[in-house]
Amino acid sequence: MATCQRRRIEQSLTARYSDWIAEALDEIQGCFLITDPGIAGHPIVFSSRGFVAMSGYSREEVLGQNGRIFQGPATDRRSVMEIREAIREERSLQISLLNYRKDGTPHWILFHLCPVFGVDDGRVAHFVAVQVPIPRRSRCSRSSAEAGHGGATGRLFGACRNEVGSDYDLRCNVAVDLFVDVDNRDSTMLCQLLPAGLEAEESREASEQEKERASDAANSILSALTQYSKLTGKVVSSKRCSAVGISPLSSSLTISLGRIKQSFVLTDPHLPHMPIVYASDEFLSLTGYSRHEVLGRNCGFLNGPDTDVEVLHQIRQSIQAEHACTVRLLNYRKDGSSFWNLLHISPVRNASGRIAFYVNVQSDENAKSDGLGLSPAMRQLGVVGTVKVAVRSLSICAGPSRPSS
Repeated sequence: MATCQRRRIEQSLTARYSDWIAEALDEIQGCFLITDPGIAGHPIVFSSRGFVAMSGYSREEVLGQNGRIFQGPATDRRSVMEIREAIREERSLQISLLNYRKDGTPHWILFHLCPVFGVDDGRVAHFVAVQVPIPRRSRCSRSSAEAGHGGATGRLFGACRNEVGSDYDLRCNVAVDLFVDVDNRDSTMLCQLLPAGLEAEESREASEQEKERASDAANSILSALTQYSKLTGKVVSSKRCSAVGISPLSSSLTISLGRIKQSFVLTDPHLPHMPIVYASDEFLSLTGYSRHEVLGRNCGFLNGPDTDVEVLHQIRQSIQAEHACTVRLLNYRKDGSSFWNLLHISPVRNASGRIAFYVNVQSDENAKSDGLGLSPAMRQLGVVGTVKVAVRSLSICAGPSRPSS
């Protein structure tokens, strides 16, 4: 993991919730993870002691990773898509999921996901993912009354997963014919006749008690995050409380933008002073500012005493005309040092053709080549194209989310 990425992961919680948040979270019982959609790759930034014990991974092995590392060959793709959809829509979700421990053994969990919103801007600051183990509940050993069916037929079909039961009707019926008179002592033999892999993939439903445990754990975590966020003034909530007129970026768009490894920002032309609503990690490295120091500000904070006002006027004219422009501009980092910024600004339109954002792509004139032989102009156009695809794709799926004027 790169040093810059590691530092952002380490500061993800402390910058918003204070230096004592990790200690407070460690006191909460249960298995849970906290992820940050604002960092490229949507990595895990906290792992509870309970999760470490359950999964077999150490914290060092988990931090910085995406949650997909716990999935495996028998993990239900539909369940994974439901989780991704919940992240995209920034909503809570409870779902049974087959995950894998470090040693490769599968285990069923109740996966409880909930977003954590910043009160000031309405953006998702983190996601909390509580995991409650779902123990094996042997259906083969149930009595006919418990299974709701008669004899071995009920015991067998109780073990057949609804979604795939039709695929195995023939084999299940053969088994019933063969063992219609078996008693409970032979139930193990009956289970062994199930198709290979069916037992491992059989979906387990969480009990009401397990669902309550997951909800209680999530509430305890959210309570701790809310309490400690007040110490830094960056208060969070389990519900979005954005200011009037502000439409925060969705987590799905944020994650897509996080994959772009170039310095750029998105600004919102529908808000006063066109504030920055997204800043890439590379932009933060280039300028020396942290994310919370950048979001909500106009790009003019990079200007200084020797910045050419004629160039700034040219930029304003291009924005008013809704045209792209490329300029050479003297900008300043947080530490006061200056750099020549080869800046490209372009409007980004949504699926309906209206401007949703402006993308500003920065390139330090003295920066080293990327090793691919691409000119700064070609790299900038690549960023613009990728951003446009991400915004249009999201607006097609979610419908118009930006002002129409």
